[in-house]
Amino acid sequence: MEDQKKRILLVEDDPNFGTILKDYLTINDYEVILAKNGMEGFEKFKKNNFDLCILDVMMPYKDGFTLAKEIREKSKDVPIIFLTAKTMKEDVLRGYKVGADDYLNKPFDSEVLLMKIKAIIQRKATETISDSKQFEFKIGKFDLNSKLRFLKFDGGESIKLSPKENELLRLLALHENDLMPRELALTKIWRDDNYFTSRSMDVYIAKLRKYLKSDPKVEILNIHGEGFRLVTG
Repeated sequence: MEDQKKRILLVEDDPNFGTILKDYLTINDYEVILAKNGMEGFEKFKKNNFDLCILDVMMPYKDGFTLAKEIREKSKDVPIIFLTAKTMKEDVLRGYKVGADDYLNKPFDSEVLLMKIKAIIQRKATETISDSKQFEFKIGKFDLNSKLRFLKFDGGESIKLSPKENELLRLLALHENDLMPRELALTKIWRDDNYFTSRSMDVYIAKLRKYLKSDPKVEILNIHGEGFRLVTG
């Protein structure tokens, strides 16, 4: 699943810069479709599925803001990064208002763009997982019903989880045998990512470990500096 290349729509009216940027992103393992203006960009967007869009702001026929608005009408979720030679606050605010995820002023460091792309795509992927509607989980010999907040071991009596215990275990179960990023849980459950909420989450992780110790094959591992992993044998 991870081997599939992420597809990027790049809309840039400067042919030299557009080609150089396309080549750079291709070398870094992205599939890039280049359009030379907003009209062509929207036509290509309608015909393909994209993981991210990079739009120049100043373009003939249709500017980046108009194109972003049209893209947003078709897809609320696809990430958008604006490239602009303008540094005016009004333009930056307008960009975010039409649904931009990030902004880069030209000239920019191509490595910075690469890091922004990786971060945004990763964030969107984890958000998609955490927004899943699944509420019943098999965790080793445990059954979790996150709608009723019941955790049951091997068909025995149910433990009623607190709302935060329940949400945290559900997020871990959605990321079973994979990394659940610390900041994802903090922003989704605690609505904040700071030292105090982080310490609070550690307390809840300790509580969940106590509940799960009945099954020696089930374990919550601490991935230092990154988050946790629910391992189920």
